[in-house]
Amino acid sequence: MNKFKTTIKYALNMDFKNMLKIVKKVSKKSGKLRIIIFFDMIYCGLFYGAGYYDYQEFEFYLLKRSQRKTYLTRAKNNAIVKRYNNPANHEKFDDKAIFNSLFKKFIQRDDLVLREDNYQEFLDFIKKHEVFIAKPIDGVGGKDVEKITIDKNTNTKDLYNKLMKSKQCLLEEYIKQHSKISKLYPDSVNTLRLFTFYDGKDTHIVNSVFKIGNGGVTDNFSSGAMYTFVDDEEGIVLVPAIDQTDRVFTIHPKTKKNIIGFEVPLYDEAIEMVKKCAMVVPDIKYVGWDVAITEYGPVLIEGNSFPGVYQIKPSFTHHRNGLIPKYKKVMKI
Repeated sequence: MNKFKTTIKYALNMDFKNMLKIVKKVSKKSGKLRIIIFFDMIYCGLFYGAGYYDYQEFEFYLLKRSQRKTYLTRAKNNAIVKRYNNPANHEKFDDKAIFNSLFKKFIQRDDLVLREDNYQEFLDFIKKHEVFIAKPIDGVGGKDVEKITIDKNTNTKDLYNKLMKSKQCLLEEYIKQHSKISKLYPDSVNTLRLFTFYDGKDTHIVNSVFKIGNGGVTDNFSSGAMYTFVDDEEGIVLVPAIDQTDRVFTIHPKTKKNIIGFEVPLYDEAIEMVKKCAMVVPDIKYVGWDVAITEYGPVLIEGNSFPGVYQIKPSFTHHRNGLIPKYKKVMKI
C-alpha cells in the first residue's frame, strides 16, 4: 500500500514536459519509437522505481528485466538513506561548518566562518592564505563555490562585505592537489567520491567514483564536470567519463590526457581514511565522501549523508549489472 501511495505521489509531481524531452532524446539515441519508450519509462517507474532520468542515465532501454532489477535507482537509494541514516544527524553533514569541526583531523586545512563581527579574523585568514575557496555553509552541487585570489589591488573590506552578502561564509584554505591529478585537469580539485556503509562493526566500500572538472573551478556534475569509475581495489579508471549532457569522454577535452586507465595516486590511503571517517557519526551509516589527493596524502572535502546515485552505463560494459547485488552483500535492501 505504501509503495502504491509513493507511486501515485510521484506521478502527480512528475514534470511531464521534461519527461517528453527525455523520451525524444532516448528515442533518437536508441532508434526505438517514442511511444514504446514512453510506456517503457512508466513501466520502469512502477516496477523498478526508476524515474525518467534514471531510465536515460542508466540506459534501461538496453536492459533485460533481470538486469534492470540490479540497478540502484534514485527511489531505492532514497529508501537506503531513510533506513540507515538517522535524520537527527543529517545536520552534521549538511552544515559545512559543523562538519568541518567534527572531521577536522581528516580535513587538514584551515577554515573560517564569516560573521558580522570577525573582519579582523578575515584579514588574518587571507594574510595566511592568499588563495582560498569561499562557499555557502549549506550549499549543494558546487553552487556558489568560488576560488578567490588576493592581490595588491584587492579591497579587503569590499570582498568581506561581498562574501557576507552572497552568503559565501565558509572560507577554506585552497587545496593543492597531487601533480599527477593536476595533469589530468588543473583548474579544479578533482576528487574521489567514495561510498561507505558502516554496519556497526566494519566499514565497507560500496562504490568508487572519480569526479573531474571540465572548464570550471569545481568537479561537480551539476556544474559541467564529468565523472567515471575506479576499481575498488587499485583505483584505476575503468570506463569513459560522462557529463550531465550525456557526453562521453575517453580523453579529457582540455588537456588531451587519457581518462581510461588513469591511476589515482594514494588510493589505498584514501580508502583507509574514509573507513575511519565512517565511524565518527555511526548512525549515519551510508555516506558518500569527497576526497582530494595531495602530494602528502588524502584530505577530506565533505561527506554526503544523502549520497547521489552513480553507476556504470550498461553500454560501457559487457556485464550490465548495477550496484544492487554489491549493496545486498552488506545491507538489507
